[in-house]
Amino acid sequence: MLSHVLFWGGGAVFLVTMGFLALAFLAPQGLRRAMGSRRFLIGGGIAFPVVVLTALLGYSLSVSRALTKPMSDAPLRVEIIGRQYWWEVRYPDLGEGAVTANALHLPLGREVELNLTSADVIHSLWVPNLHGKLDMIPGRVNRQRLRADKLGELRGQCTEFCGQQHALMAFDVVVQTPEDFDAWIARQRAPVPQPETEEHRRGMQVFGEAGCGACHAVRGTPWVARIAPDLSRVGSRATLAAGALPNNRGNLAGWIAAPQDIKPGNNMPSYARSLEGSDLLALASWLESLR
Repeated sequence: MLSHVLFWGGGAVFLVTMGFLALAFLAPQGLRRAMGSRRFLIGGGIAFPVVVLTALLGYSLSVSRALTKPMSDAPLRVEIIGRQYWWEVRYPDLGEGAVTANALHLPLGREVELNLTSADVIHSLWVPNLHGKLDMIPGRVNRQRLRADKLGELRGQCTEFCGQQHALMAFDVVVQTPEDFDAWIARQRAPVPQPETEEHRRGMQVFGEAGCGACHAVRGTPWVARIAPDLSRVGSRATLAAGALPNNRGNLAGWIAAPQDIKPGNNMPSYARSLEGSDLLALASWLESLR
């Protein structure tokens, strides 16, 4: 509704302005002379835009105030930390292990409070279908309340230039029924299952030998670092590298082998020269199985 009012209000100012411009060229000389009078200039050039734009400003402020007004006393808190160039997402009210990366899951119809901050430079979070933009500033927590009223998948994006790969800093928003959301949280908190195949066992071994656990966490294992995205359920995510690639085994292997070729400037080193092809595929296969 707000966008419609602003569009038509701005459109009315534009049409009136263009109408006056046309009259200035096409109207008879007597009318053009009248249009040059002080009364006409003050009324059409000052009073009209001031009244219309002030009314639009007042309306937008009233709607914005209503959007930020708390709807409940106990919203679901979600902590989102912007990093170059990915998103860390935590649900502190739902347990220690309720954490993911580059994906925001929301329960349908429940008010959510996003606590937004940054670990490095200024980022800005925007989900066009849910709410406006809000900056994420190092050392400060900005809060944004929203409620998703339709099931489905949406896209979010960083809208503040934050470095070389700013354009490839997106995230998925998944709106679920409360039951599906609770089941998803339970899976996030649970430790990953032990590998069942020889290939997956080798992949898990390669993960440790290659030093991946120095940056990444996998629940239920000794690897608990928070420098890079949590990989506990990486196989269930729709994309890799904050929306840079669809998530599948081939892209996982390609990302591990040459992340700088895919997303130059990110903080992950390349493993093409340090991992054998079979080990690389085993590692990608194990990560894909973490769902």
